[in-house]
Amino acid sequence: MSKNKKEKKTKKQIAAELSAKAKATQAGKTHEPKVINTKSRGDLKPTQSRQKSSVSQQVAVPLLYEKKHFILILAGIGLIMLGMLLMAGGNMPSRDIWDESLIYSFRRITLAPISILAGLAVVLYAIFVPKNA
Repeated sequence: MSKNKKEKKTKKQIAAELSAKAKATQAGKTHEPKVINTKSRGDLKPTQSRQKSSVSQQVAVPLLYEKKHFILILAGIGLIMLGMLLMAGGNMPSRDIWDESLIYSFRRITLAPISILAGLAVVLYAIFVPKNA
């Protein structure tokens, strides 16, 4: 029975021991670190890089677009630019006279938007047309 009483510590004793340890570490007295001995294994090797060699092999990846696609895209951009130029206007011959026929002409109202929409259609076709079509 005396053995059980010696092994059992009260909460006050445990708290007192912990506070004494804390005071000792604050005063500069530190505990020695624990050293754990492990068994060394001779079959372990250091980790290796996932890359097998420093020179990577280049693989030829086929391009998504061919020369005809780029020509069609440039033609579509050209049609869009032509439509913008057709829509751009000059100035009135006189500042005092408003000439509706210059502003609302066939060229600006009809021909230029048709040219721009045609250019957009050509660019969309060039993007979405299959490679071997």
